[in-house]
Amino acid sequence: MADDERLARFIRDTLRSAEQQLSDAKKAYKNGKRSAEAGLPRDEEGRARIVCRRHAEYRAVSMDEQRRPVCYDGENTDCQGCVEDIRDGTIETW
Repeated sequence: MADDERLARFIRDTLRSAEQQLSDAKKAYKNGKRSAEAGLPRDEEGRARIVCRRHAEYRAVSMDEQRRPVCYDGENTDCQGCVEDIRDGTIETW
């Protein structure tokens, strides 16, 4: 019975690992696609590499469906300017 339990645990762990890898791959694909559509350079996980106006720092960020950084705050003027720069193709990148 111990062998059966070890086999079941091995299968569960392997399945969880495969599910996590698939989830990570889907996220990287989605990030890469959105960043590419916005014309932005990407990191190895597909996130856009931009210089954040709001925090004045280099950031690798995911993009939402509207090609805005997921950290976007519609009430912040720096964030609004960042999105305008992305759309104009003048955003500072690294």
